[in-house]
Amino acid sequence: MKIVVLGAGAMGSLFGGLLSKKNDVTLVSRKTHVQTIKKNGLKITGKTKLKVNIVALDSISKIGFSPDLLILTVKSYDTEAAIKEAKSIIGNKTVVLSLQNGLDNIEKIYKTVDERNVVAGITTHGVFFSKPGVIKHTGIGETILGELNGKKTERIKQISDIFRSSGIETKISTDIFREIWIKAVVNSSINPLTTFFQCKNGYLLKNPILERIVEKICEESTRIANSAGIYISYDDTIKKTKEVVRITSENYSSMLQSIKKDGRTEIESINGKLVGLGKKNNVETLLNEALIYSIKSF
Repeated sequence: MKIVVLGAGAMGSLFGGLLSKKNDVTLVSRKTHVQTIKKNGLKITGKTKLKVNIVALDSISKIGFSPDLLILTVKSYDTEAAIKEAKSIIGNKTVVLSLQNGLDNIEKIYKTVDERNVVAGITTHGVFFSKPGVIKHTGIGETILGELNGKKTERIKQISDIFRSSGIETKISTDIFREIWIKAVVNSSINPLTTFFQCKNGYLLKNPILERIVEKICEESTRIANSAGIYISYDDTIKKTKEVVRITSENYSSMLQSIKKDGRTEIESINGKLVGLGKKNNVETLLNEALIYSIKSF
């Protein structure tokens, strides 16, 4: 399968590197990362130990073919611009997979791409960018893919099989929007706190005060999800949140990595979206508002 990974930072490079073992993969990433990969290959350390020679480009305009699968791993604030740039290579049969954080990526993609071409997914793998050309896989999580209409189609089965054959354990969901919401609740509780306290994910459960704050944020975010018609239980979301913290205990959250790199974060697509929906539905949003204020103070 011909696959393009657009926005190949830490997570995109992990998936691209693994998929390249059995597929024709092209990474689109920042110039320094691309230059190093061209010179030395892509190196993955940690839970996955792999070095691959893989095609890497610094602009999607340099791609001269329509891929079978376009995986979006760009930050949510870049989704709209990235998918517009990618429009020229998206063919009638190209499947666009959003494998991103945040609650508003699909609606942004729909502005450019026919919804029939779009599928979505979430992943809880822990990974961070060590240096150009090198990423560290710090936690083995789960990956869930699904059609937006909930059907188990042949194409989503094929993509899942390709992921599995490359070493990425993958499940198919018949309600991928619910999975996206659960991931957003998890991220709303982990990412801003680890960013504010400049700590690894695991510290949130080592510090009893922070663990209690995590529980309270998770509770508030779950109530907001319920008010929006996404019926998930607090017991499920707090269990999932703590599970993610444990399996990615040695990871620095993507939000903390972003703050350290360029100061931009996905706070508006996660906590910001939650606050907007909470206010619309008359649900308390105090904790999420405080987190947004804290992150924007950096």
